[in-house]
Amino acid sequence: QVQLVESGGGLVQAGASLRLSCAASGRTFSSYAIAWFRQAPGKEREFVAHINWSAVGSTFYADSVKGRFTISRDNAKNTVYLQMNSLKPEDTAVYYCAAKYRGTYYSTPTGYNYWGQGTQVTVSS
Repeated sequence: QVQLVESGGGLVQAGASLRLSCAASGRTFSSYAIAWFRQAPGKEREFVAHINWSAVGSTFYADSVKGRFTISRDNAKNTVYLQMNSLKPEDTAVYYCAAKYRGTYYSTPTGYNYWGQGTQVTVSS
């Protein structure tokens, strides 16, 4: 099992940057695929980014964030990061990290079975 804790959210102006962190417990963190999802009020939870568990660490992004967001992982620190640049008001949401043991890429929440509690990101215009 793994427990996930997100941090780094906040209130920023459009065009600013934030870096979210997802800290995980457990000794097998490197074997978990990790994804970020977000959920805005009244909307469904949507995929943001995914990073594989393998040494290659392949990444996948939603079209809406491609070129602005970067997902990375530091297995020595049991942490996955989401660097968010050029933020827009439509990026406002609660951001969740999710994990799947030796999981493959999924863009739907059902592909992951461990979730954090979320961190709020608010981007003002």
